[in-house]
Amino acid sequence: MDTEQARTFLTIIASGNFVAAADRLHVSQSTVSARIQALEDFLRCRLFVRNKAGATLTPAGRRFQRHATSLVQTVEHARQDIGLPGGVLGNIVIGARIGLWEHFLLRWLPLMQSSRPDLSIRAESALEPELIQGLIERRIDIGIMYTPQNRPGLRIEELFEDRLILVSTDPHGPSEPGPGYVYVDWGPEFYNRHSALFPDFKGALLTANIGWLGLQYVLAEGGSGYFPARVVRSQIAAGHVHAISGAPEFLMPAYVASVREREDATLAQALTLLHALAAATKSDAI
Repeated sequence: MDTEQARTFLTIIASGNFVAAADRLHVSQSTVSARIQALEDFLRCRLFVRNKAGATLTPAGRRFQRHATSLVQTVEHARQDIGLPGGVLGNIVIGARIGLWEHFLLRWLPLMQSSRPDLSIRAESALEPELIQGLIERRIDIGIMYTPQNRPGLRIEELFEDRLILVSTDPHGPSEPGPGYVYVDWGPEFYNRHSALFPDFKGALLTANIGWLGLQYVLAEGGSGYFPARVVRSQIAAGHVHAISGAPEFLMPAYVASVREREDATLAQALTLLHALAAATKSDAI
């Protein structure tokens, strides 16, 4: 048995079926099936029951899940620990959407480094599915995201609410999606509320799954889009974009997810600083 088999096993659990797991791992479905078959042969038991609803763990599969998680976590931590520079006493891995790094986590990093100069920090950017997968596999210690999925072993807490506002390079732009509107995919909750508020919206010529990408396009080429108020504050102040009066706003709660079983001082300190910074972000909102 190797770690790729264990990682594939955990990915199937997180994604719900073999097809989605193959997409997430960027391999073919036959490769996923072959890895699980080899794993089942090695363990001499069946791990999944496959049906139209997806893949369900067998009792043996549920028992093996803890061992697979431990195996992947041990190998990942060993890889990280071996590469730590001298004088470093520990490490922590934190991941988040790019939009949550902007004007939030990029302020947290120097605070954490100042309070723990003996700590190695790995910063990652990813969307929610990848962040949750990393937490499940214990490759990530802390994940910051908009739409977390509850999973056993994870602690999820709200940090603050992002206020998404419509901005445009045209100060007299419409208070709804119009020509030049860039649709940013902020997740399923945003999609549902956006659809309800703009029932006549048929789609944008440009859609971005990353807020930073959408904003850079609007700044360079003109247009409009929904972005966090804290991110576009400086652009509004500089006159590069304008907040459109009368346009609906969207509240998007940002959450911190962490691994419950890691109850050490480093994680506690990181979470404390995150919550303190989130409180400051709330009071500093426009």
